[in-house]
Amino acid sequence: MTRKDAVSLRRAGIALCVALVALTTVGPRFSGNTPGQQFVDFVYAPPMRPHIIDANGDVRWPFVFPLRLADRLEHHYLEDRGRVMPLRVLQNGRILSVDPDPNAPWFPLGTDALGRDQLARLAFGTRLSLGVALTAACGALVLGALIGAIAGISGGTVDDGLMRLSDFVVALPALYVVLALRGAMPLVLSVPQVFATMVAVLTLVGWPLPARGVRAVLAAERAREYAEAARAIGASRTRLLLRHLLPAARGFLIVQATLLIPAFVLAEATLSYVGLGFGESIPSWGAMLREAGHGRAFIDAPWLFAPAITIVASAIAVNLVVGGGAQRVRP
Repeated sequence: MTRKDAVSLRRAGIALCVALVALTTVGPRFSGNTPGQQFVDFVYAPPMRPHIIDANGDVRWPFVFPLRLADRLEHHYLEDRGRVMPLRVLQNGRILSVDPDPNAPWFPLGTDALGRDQLARLAFGTRLSLGVALTAACGALVLGALIGAIAGISGGTVDDGLMRLSDFVVALPALYVVLALRGAMPLVLSVPQVFATMVAVLTLVGWPLPARGVRAVLAAERAREYAEAARAIGASRTRLLLRHLLPAARGFLIVQATLLIPAFVLAEATLSYVGLGFGESIPSWGAMLREAGHGRAFIDAPWLFAPAITIVASAIAVNLVVGGGAQRVRP
């Protein structure tokens, strides 16, 4: 891979990250609907895309046509082309909006089986799902680096005991361990409790590989001349570890982050999908996919599978941004 290709891929990853951040921050401000707000007359309403050409063929300021329910049983909607709803910019604290009308709300990404705004739920779910994955990844890296550093700097019995413990955790099937640990805890938890529980479970499962890698790096670096020189001038073990040895494991930890974050995103989605994560009323990527899997959503409302796209996008973004920076490129 050339340097130019690596820069292009990194920029693409940054663009995906910016899109995900924008979804979490400004997504709810597009329509103004809350994640739990229900519109009983707009079940499985399709996305309402903006137009610039009205029914008479005239070009005008971007607008949307209000939806009209044509068949309640089949969830069939038609655009009411006799009316237009102009898009307002930066009004009432919203990035984009239409004039408030309870009989003609705007759904940029459609609605789900309960008539809830899919974009508002996706934006809120992105905060939860990425928040769990990023926090758990940081926890696993910090815990793994700490255990690996203790093993690498101590050696002997401490090193052997910690590495055997990591071998035991690595040998366990990670997905089943996560499911078992979460299943052993109370099923009815508040949102902060579910968040903290999943972070703790994923951290406990994810620390061994970073620990083994950090331990290997430190075991090799502690024998180098600069480490011997630091010890010779009286550097303490803590200073030697923090100022000289741990920085050598930075590249390895970056690579581990590219593996842990996508894995934890999928783990959170799996837990919520099987009912061990966030509840149905709390939108997360897994919970939304569980709702989308009911009935004929793939045929009647394919937009409900938008969380699957964000899961893939987050994995690609992390690998392009973090992984691309750690790759060795040739000029």
